[in-house]
Amino acid sequence: MEFKCRHLTEFLVQGHKVKATIIFIGRMMVHQDIGRKLMDEILEKLTVVGKIEQPPKMEGRYLTVMLIPDKKKIDDYKKSLEKAKTDTVKSETAKTDTVNA
Repeated sequence: MEFKCRHLTEFLVQGHKVKATIIFIGRMMVHQDIGRKLMDEILEKLTVVGKIEQPPKMEGRYLTVMLIPDKKKIDDYKKSLEKAKTDTVKSETAKTDTVNA
């Protein structure tokens, strides 16, 4: 799931709409609540850079949701990534300085 969410996040950051689908096979239809929990986890991770265009709904055996990119959230996300990158670079240089001293 992490792999899929990471790719969906990249698509949203690039400005594309995203449709997430969970397919229920066989006896999974009896346990739709598990699929809903999984969809909630996906939405929690993706609402960092997007917003829900169409809420989750069942279409036969498919549970789908549509997300669109949110410019403000994307800008905040990019800034947090840059900050995290500079923090790791600073901590790595501090470690090498203490080792060399």
